[in-house]
Amino acid sequence: MPERKPRADAVRNREAVLAAADRLFAHSDHPEHVSMADIAAEAGVGKGTLFRGFGDRTGLIHALFEARLEPIRRAVTDGPRPLGPGTPPGERAPALLDALLCFKLDHQHLSLALEEAGTGSPYSAGHYGWWHATLRDVLTELPGFDDGDFTAHALLAAVRADLVEYLTDRCGTPRERLRAELAAFTARVLDVAR
Repeated sequence: MPERKPRADAVRNREAVLAAADRLFAHSDHPEHVSMADIAAEAGVGKGTLFRGFGDRTGLIHALFEARLEPIRRAVTDGPRPLGPGTPPGERAPALLDALLCFKLDHQHLSLALEEAGTGSPYSAGHYGWWHATLRDVLTELPGFDDGDFTAHALLAAVRADLVEYLTDRCGTPRERLRAELAAFTARVLDVAR
């Protein structure tokens, strides 16, 4: 049996909900202050539409995060340098971390909401597993790098949303300085690990 296409109104409602959630998370003092009722009101839909479409608040946050992350994922899997698969690993590993850092800077409250969504460990989330596996595989392409598993975890810890928020909001670290410091840190780790 062929897969049924979603109804046009369901697609519109989904996009309205994702856009509303995006706006609310971007403008909230803290992600926990954004409720399903707030999102439904902002999107102009009933709360039932949210629960039917996303299951719960965590499901909605995951869907929004994945939707916003999709362009980067495509660039990593199919794109050109420096993120794409044809890039030398010594260039690609720092580019992957920089792309993730920039994503978390651009979607800071959404990233925090996902990490704080109460799903247990942020390390068990699908997106974390994908980033870890991708970075680990790139690291193992480097000469002398037999196992990049721990190093991938350690490098990804440097771009956790709570750390990014602390460094930017509380310490006042400018975006470009943070990017430069991450690049320098990554270069040191990769140089020492070889």
